Amino acid sequence: MNKYESVIIINSSLEESKIKAIIEKFSSLINEHGKVENVNEMGSKKLAYPIKKQNEGYYVVFNFEAEPSFIAELERIYRITDEVIKFIVVKQEN
Repeated sequence: MNKYESVIIINSSLEESKIKAIIEKFSSLINEHGKVENVNEMGSKKLAYPIKKQNEGYYVVFNFEAEPSFIAELERIYRITDEVIKFIVVKQEN
């Protein structure tokens, strides 16, 4: 298993309960295929440039362990989740 860091930006115009549900959805998805070590909710921040006509986004950082084959599936699910406006997954050095 490798260590990864994933940052997602969620549409900040959503209700807080919806944002929490999305974070829980991805936490449980990662736990099914690996192990979440830390979830850091950074809150709403102004974006450097508008993304999908949004000027603010809710930032969440996941630190986790998973098999490399799972990352493609995680990114696919990020892409099809309308509330996620931007994401990145980076492998951490050991």
